[in-house]
This record gives sequence, structure tokens and C-alpha cells, in this order.
Amino acid sequence: MSRMDGKVALVTGGARGIGGATAREMAIAGAKVVVGDILETAGRETVAAIHAAGGDAEFVRLDVTGERDWTAAIDLATRSFGKLDVLVNNAGMFVGKGIEESSLEDWNRLVTVNMTAVYLGTKLALPALREAARSSEHGSAIVNVASIAGIVGSPLDPLYSASKGGVTLFTKSAALEFGRKGYRIRVNSMHPGVIQTEMGEQSLLTRARREGGNDTAPMKAALAQTVPLGRLGAPEEIARGIVFLASDDASYMNGASLVVDGGFTAA
Repeated sequence: MSRMDGKVALVTGGARGIGGATAREMAIAGAKVVVGDILETAGRETVAAIHAAGGDAEFVRLDVTGERDWTAAIDLATRSFGKLDVLVNNAGMFVGKGIEESSLEDWNRLVTVNMTAVYLGTKLALPALREAARSSEHGSAIVNVASIAGIVGSPLDPLYSASKGGVTLFTKSAALEFGRKGYRIRVNSMHPGVIQTEMGEQSLLTRARREGGNDTAPMKAALAQTVPLGRLGAPEEIARGIVFLASDDASYMNGASLVVDGGFTAA
């Protein structure tokens, strides 16, 4: 089992969904976790659940598109827990529009949350991660949550796919840059398939409306049939993969893409 004893992690979009599950799983694995999100009530509930289970966590309001919020979140981690070993860039969004239906405003908003925020978090957390790496046997780690849509094209969500493709190559490039500079910071990406989260449900609703309805159940059943395992994924199944990438068990993984999709992209 991947362990994170003694490590401090910052998880963006950590209030619910994959981010919330990641924060809880990291705490179970022994990490001290800073939960960053704009959803304050849900974020504090996640922290309370971690505390109730015997873990250690703090909440910080974090709009990942703003430098000031990033600085405050990183300062909280180092002030409360003494360092920052792990950054999980999980916060994301999609607009559910095709190229013709979307506006420049849609595109800019999507890119700001899905790509610019990953750049900002990586850049601003870099000094703290580099400092923590100096006293760690296997260094520090960044895990960027991309998507299978960042590996293969999407006929329904091309804008989302483009943004996650950017995250995929940014991950590889950051891994190469930090390796070249001797920073001892591993950078890897996680690529979930269709997961049963609020965002996943929103995606299903978008698909249902394109078919002229609002019922997501038929869409969910049809999509599950396209997955070799015959079902959609749970947030915890992605979270455990993120914990692995962040832990020392993945100490020789760098610039890699971990796909957890039930076999969807294997065909």
C-alpha cells in the first residue's frame, strides 16, 4: 500500500469529487493535507471528515486562477505543517459545448481553469516543493489531473479535450525541465475515464440534452457498456492512483501518464 507518512500535500478542487476523495485517501495514507477549493462549505466538510477519521487537514479558500489565493494556500501549508511535499492540480471544469456553439469567453474561461491554473500552481509552489525535496530521500511530487480526453480526441467536448491535452504535455515538459535543473521534483499526470462525480453527471446531462432529453440514466447505461469493465469509475479509484503517484512507491515515475479508465482507451 502506498504510504505518505510525514508528507504534506495541497489538493486543489479538494472539496468534493476526485479532489475530495484524494484528500481523504492521502490523509488515510498518513499525509497532512491542505484542501483548497472555492466551495467553502463542502471543503470544510471534507476537512471535518478527515479529522473525524483521525487525520490532519486544513481548509483554504483557493481560486486556482488567482496568484494571491495560490500564495495564501502555499503559505498556509508551510506555516501549519512546516513544508510542502506534494501538489495535486486537480481543479477543473468543462463547458460541454462544441466548437461551433462555444464562444471565445467559453474558451478563455476553460483554459484559465484547466491550464493556466496548473501553470500557476506549479510555478508558485515550486520554491516550497524544491525546498522540501532537499531533505526527502525521493524528493517532492506534482500530480496533474488530466483526463483520457487529454490522450485521445473527444467528439463531444473538443475544448475540454484540448485543455487536458495541454495539461498532459505541460506535465511531461515540467518533468524534463525540473530534472534538467536537478530539482528532484517528479511530475506525473493522472488520466481518469468517466467517473461518477458532480462533473461526470454534468457531462452526462450535456450528452442527454444533445439527444433532446434530461434523463442521464440511459446515457450512463450506454456509456458503461463501452467500458470493458462494464461500469463507470468511482472517485476513490482515481484517488488511490493519485496517492500512488504522490508516494515514494512511484519514486522512479516521472513525466508519465497514468490511465485509470476501466479499459476505455485500450481499444
